[in-house]
Amino acid sequence: MKYSAFSLLKQALRGHRHWPQIIEAPTKLRPGYDIVIVGAGGHGLATAFYLARNHDLSDVLVLDSGWIGGGNTARNTSIVRSDYLLPASFELKNFALQLWDSLSQELNFNLMYSPRGYIDLAHSDGELEHFMLRANAMRLGGAEASILNRKQITEKVPAISLCEDARFPVSGALFQPEGGIVRHDAVAWGFARGASSSGIHIRQNCPVTDFDIDSGKVTGVRTAQGKIKAGKVLISAAAASSQLAQLADISLPLEVINVQALVTEPVKPVLDSVVNYNAGLSYISQSDKGELVLGGATDGYSSYARRGSFARIEDTLARAQQIFPMLSNLRLMRHWSGTADIPMDGNAIVGATAVENLFINCGWGYAGFKATPAVGWSLAQLLAQNAVPDLLQPFALERFESGALIDDAGIGPYPWLH
Repeated sequence: MKYSAFSLLKQALRGHRHWPQIIEAPTKLRPGYDIVIVGAGGHGLATAFYLARNHDLSDVLVLDSGWIGGGNTARNTSIVRSDYLLPASFELKNFALQLWDSLSQELNFNLMYSPRGYIDLAHSDGELEHFMLRANAMRLGGAEASILNRKQITEKVPAISLCEDARFPVSGALFQPEGGIVRHDAVAWGFARGASSSGIHIRQNCPVTDFDIDSGKVTGVRTAQGKIKAGKVLISAAAASSQLAQLADISLPLEVINVQALVTEPVKPVLDSVVNYNAGLSYISQSDKGELVLGGATDGYSSYARRGSFARIEDTLARAQQIFPMLSNLRLMRHWSGTADIPMDGNAIVGATAVENLFINCGWGYAGFKATPAVGWSLAQLLAQNAVPDLLQPFALERFESGALIDDAGIGPYPWLH
């Protein structure tokens, strides 16, 4: 069904009892597929969608151990931006921003993309100088970016408090007008609907338990529902990627760390931008329901638990209240945690593996959601044409042997700091 104002009115008159299923769940899986994608998150589903849309390939199966939208795709703060200094990170995220702009129309599914602007606060003259370098690099790459002084920040965000005697005073900010938010679970279901309508099979609650490998080449996957032959296999399972890769005797330089988020009770509109308090991390935006959405740094220790620590909640709120004192009057309504898989340089691992026809997409840490459509577009090209797209070449696993790391934060091999 094509979603439109007319179809909404028609279904309303019929009592909303005749909406079709968003995806067609296959009653029986085929014995084999040209491509099997392990992981029905945003990246896996976007890859499936673009395989059909861009390359006319629909003999594709997407498997997931849980349900659509149950993983990191819906366990984030829904922020999208491309304010990166290094070309590898910037170009991929900026391509994603271009895709986000028209993706709702292309999928015929409202992703609620809101380019409200992203404001990254600088807390010293040195940090502000670094932001100027970043803004100039972004402009050279074709993105819009500017530096705001304290007065301009207050004009854009009237609710903010920029006390000069604060522990971490604000010197200025980097502003990207195209940054904003996207409804995260809608992204998963929008891509799932688009892929399913092209004839691609999506099977939920079907974990992969092993891979069939013959003479160094993957030939299929084993699942809780039986064996499935595969011409190519893509592992795109976020925090579970390293465990799945181990089934194929591949060791990935990853650590899995919790990243938390929380929302307040809904209030009237007070914040129409995304603001990041950079001294220790605390980012905040307001949802369409009026909730203030907050996130912070990683928990600092490895965990698969998908539950956070009260210490990190306190850190996030303490920083947020320094610039938005009105938060102290609000109640917290919900809290959740995602498991971020973070490599030694804090950047993703995408491309081929030592096993022929077995591909990997993992290690996105904080950056996975914002890159979703660009990653799906590029991975579909890789799988369809057996050639690594320019956007993905810097993210190869081999960079950890060659030393060509992509350390955007300049921190070094300390995943919990990225």
